[in-house]
Amino acid sequence: MLFGYIKALTINNITYKSMELTDDKITEIFYLVDDFCQEFDKSVKNHLLGHKPRRKPKMCCSEVITIMVAFHLGSFRNMKHFYLYFVQKHMAHLFPNTVSYNRFVELMQAATLPMALCLKTCCFGEGTGISFIDSTPIRVCKNKRIKRNKVFKDVAQVGKSTMGYFFGFKLHIVINDKGELLNFVITQGNVDDREPLKNKRFVNALKGKLFADKGYLSKHLTEILFMDGLHLITSIRNNMKNCLMELKDKILLRKRSVIETVNDELKNICQVEHSRHRSFSNFITNLISGLIAYSFMPKKPTIKYESVTTDQIALF
Repeated sequence: MLFGYIKALTINNITYKSMELTDDKITEIFYLVDDFCQEFDKSVKNHLLGHKPRRKPKMCCSEVITIMVAFHLGSFRNMKHFYLYFVQKHMAHLFPNTVSYNRFVELMQAATLPMALCLKTCCFGEGTGISFIDSTPIRVCKNKRIKRNKVFKDVAQVGKSTMGYFFGFKLHIVINDKGELLNFVITQGNVDDREPLKNKRFVNALKGKLFADKGYLSKHLTEILFMDGLHLITSIRNNMKNCLMELKDKILLRKRSVIETVNDELKNICQVEHSRHRSFSNFITNLISGLIAYSFMPKKPTIKYESVTTDQIALF
């Protein structure tokens, strides 16, 4: 029986542990997703175009999303193998009306919109006044296969990160000090890291202080965000003059590595990056389900931050 096991993964000399796929965990995921899908169906029922299908699918949208999230929480690396040899054999008591794998892929693509809205409305954390932002490259193929790649032709772009050039996209995420996702956006690989911050819809839910790396340095952008009530704090380059900074801000800026750990878990545990995509819609579906799976992880990278208020007078 494969249920309830933990398998260690060794990637780049780093050991990760996949989460236990128990019946209770699958039920928890399905309960949240099903509640959202019911509300989603009610809201879009009167706005659909065309005639309703005569026969309903054997698997509902909630079951499809639950299976995809469970795949990203486990230690499997192949969706087809997971569906055929794990879901249909060892999870038949939870999903009795499974379909063929080809039909399941079609249902996956149809569930992209409700899955994205579920991530936006049900899986994000709350702002605590301390947030971190960073971007990570999502490679769709190796550099030597860029000219031969047909799936993402004219869609993905060549970009450059601290690890060199890559072909694909950029995933920009914002987290709080508890490691919870606050927002995300996907851009092409050649887009500047500061571009998402210029969109008010991306930073609308953020407040307090936002910590970032040197790639977000911009005097004009800092002034714009400060007028909206968001203080952007970054480190300075070696050729820049030093600036005054509060001690607590300097300490929190050193804790920015927490978002690097989140990016590492998204890639190595939730598998948001791989080179086996056969369509752009499959890429988006895989990425969104990986982000949802991260929100269900019981233990996230966090930092300990406690503010102490005293009546002591500061002497300068």
